[in-house]
Amino acid sequence: MALFLCMGLGAFAQGEPYLCEIGLQGGAGYYVGDATPHIFMNPREAYGVHFRYKFTKRWALQAKVSGQRITGHDYTIRGERLDTKWQNQLINVDLMAEFNFFRFGSANRYDKRIKPYTPYIFLGVGAGIYGANGENKPIFNHVAAYIPLGIGFKWKFHDCVGLNIAWQHNIYMADNLESRDALDNKYQMNGWNWMNCDLTGMFTAGIVFEFARAKKPCRICNF
Repeated sequence: MALFLCMGLGAFAQGEPYLCEIGLQGGAGYYVGDATPHIFMNPREAYGVHFRYKFTKRWALQAKVSGQRITGHDYTIRGERLDTKWQNQLINVDLMAEFNFFRFGSANRYDKRIKPYTPYIFLGVGAGIYGANGENKPIFNHVAAYIPLGIGFKWKFHDCVGLNIAWQHNIYMADNLESRDALDNKYQMNGWNWMNCDLTGMFTAGIVFEFARAKKPCRICNF
């Protein structure tokens, strides 16, 4: 119903820019750490919702809440791999600045530089909520900061509806995402050591709905 309503309203004012959007995305996520040395190993579901505010045709600010499940093999304290597996659930909250390579927006006869599609890059700050040593403590009892960064592609196929594809990589300031003593920084000896930080990421696709039209510079303008 929201999709058809948005498409119907868009027919009355084609080309006028929107300032805000909300979106849903889903895909696959991965973890890189002491138990999984490479990206895209043991992929699991990832999903999220975001809000985006557009300052210009090039720059935007995105706030996102996402969830993903990470998994890997168990290890002993001495580093011996076991046949059993572990899993942990993460909830991530991001605030990211975005830069569009093209001037992004609805097709406009007054400005041919505006494109309904564009690749983009993003960088920001985030906080992850997860269970540290979840076998002995309640889940979601730990918070760690991380740096989210990545690339994506936007396609605006209607005046207020579009698609987003993104690959996001999160560099955590922690080494205990696994929730296992043999894999975590149990004695807090890593400190600010980038080589011992856990990493997560996700590849997602989603749909976006735009709202809050910007005011026209003048009554007859259409850009």
